[in-house]
Amino acid sequence: MTRRSAAGTQPLERPATIDLELPGGRVAFSTRRGGVSEGPYESLNLGILTDDEPERVTRNRTLLADHVGLDPDGIAMGWQVHGAELREWDGRAPRGPGFAARASAGQPELDRVDAHGTAAEGLGLLVLVADCLPVALVAPGRVAMLHCGWRGLAEGIVERALATFREPPAAAIGPGIGACCYEVGDEVLAEFRDLDGVTSGRRLDLKAVASLKLRAGGADRIEDVGLCTSCRPDLLFSHRRDGAVTGRQCGLVWRV
Repeated sequence: MTRRSAAGTQPLERPATIDLELPGGRVAFSTRRGGVSEGPYESLNLGILTDDEPERVTRNRTLLADHVGLDPDGIAMGWQVHGAELREWDGRAPRGPGFAARASAGQPELDRVDAHGTAAEGLGLLVLVADCLPVALVAPGRVAMLHCGWRGLAEGIVERALATFREPPAAAIGPGIGACCYEVGDEVLAEFRDLDGVTSGRRLDLKAVASLKLRAGGADRIEDVGLCTSCRPDLLFSHRRDGAVTGRQCGLVWRV
C-alpha cells in the first residue's frame, strides 16, 4: 500500500515503534504511524473500545505483533481500571479474547488489572495508553509492564511491581503526557505532596513521579523516550488533547 498517513512519514500498514533493548528483555512503544485506521484514529489505533471500526483495530494489532515478532495469541493484556493490581502470567494462552481477536459471546472478560509480570520467555505484556505512562521493567529472568496514570502511581503500582523482582530491574518510560500539558486539581496534587520537584503550580510531572519511585525501589537504569503525547499529534494519540475521540498506542515488553 502506497497511501501515506497524515503524518507523511510512514506508509500505512507498516507500524512505527520506539524500540529498546534492556538486559534480559525487549521493549516496544507503538506510535500512531502505520496501520489502517482512518480519521481521528489514523492510523495504528490499538484501542478496540474506541469508536474505530473493530476490523481495522484487529488488523492494526496483527500488524504490530508481526512487526515485533510476537505471536498475537502470545500477548497478554488486561481491562485497565487505573488501579495498582498486578496480574502474574505463567506463559499459558491469555485468558479471554486474544490480542488480535474480537471478543465474542461466551468468552470471559479480561482481568481488570493495570500491571502485568512474567518469568516466561516470549510472552508479550501489553498496556494501552493515550496519555498515561507505559512503564516497562526488565531484569534477567523477569519482565513487567505497567499502565501508570496518576491514580495508579498514587496507589503504589510501581512499588508493587518492583517488589516482584529479586533484583532491581532496568526501566523504560514510554510516551506519556508531560508536565508541559498536564494541569490537575488540588486533589491530585495532594497525592504527591511528599515528592520533591514533581509539581509546578497546577502542573504535575508524571514521569518525574515514576522516576522517583523507580529509583527509590533500586532501579538505577531508567530510559525515558522523552515524548509528550499531547505535544505530538503527528506521532501520538492523546486523550487530554483530543478528548474521547482518539486512538490508543501501547507499551509492550517481553523476555528474550
